[in-house]
Amino acid sequence: MARGAITGTIPLALVSFSLGLVIALVVALMRLSKRRWLSRPARAYVSVVRGTPLLVQLFVIFYGLPSIGVVIDPWPSAVVAFSVNVGGYAAEVIRAAILSVPKGQWEAAHMVGMSHAVALRRIVLPQAARVSVPPLSNTFISLVKDTSLASLILVTELFREAQQIAAFSGQFMVLYLEAAALYWVICLVLSAGQSRLEQRLDRYVAR
Repeated sequence: MARGAITGTIPLALVSFSLGLVIALVVALMRLSKRRWLSRPARAYVSVVRGTPLLVQLFVIFYGLPSIGVVIDPWPSAVVAFSVNVGGYAAEVIRAAILSVPKGQWEAAHMVGMSHAVALRRIVLPQAARVSVPPLSNTFISLVKDTSLASLILVTELFREAQQIAAFSGQFMVLYLEAAALYWVICLVLSAGQSRLEQRLDRYVAR
């Protein structure tokens, strides 16, 4: 089962989270825009993602899209579903983090001649990153556990490998508990990494 975690669960979570963060940043900036044609679609996207179960989103992509002629293999389907889901939740985290940066930081950046985009990249986002680390880390940890849903569309990851071994051996309790222990260990490692990352980002916070 450790192989399932290394070759399935962890890569699936990392790829999905990375793509989800890109989506989240774009959506968060759209949400902050004063242009309604940008903010309204972003708001609708967040509402749909946060208002529907991840399992339903996964099934719509893998089982629903083929009915309109769009067929996606299991692993890419899982990546798309998880990325879209992370994007919806992380967008609100990033938006709130950006809004938490004092307006004086924007004003100071503009006074020294920085454009809005440069101020956002050099001044605001580094500070927002520190604020968003805990909730985004929690989102990633939740995603690692949610990758078990990919087993329902035949993606070979930690939980599906446990299911396959259990079906062959009949030792369901032992193997499912072992899978749970592996998820727990992974989450403990990620929590430790979160603490270290928070310490490194402390220097970017305005005091």
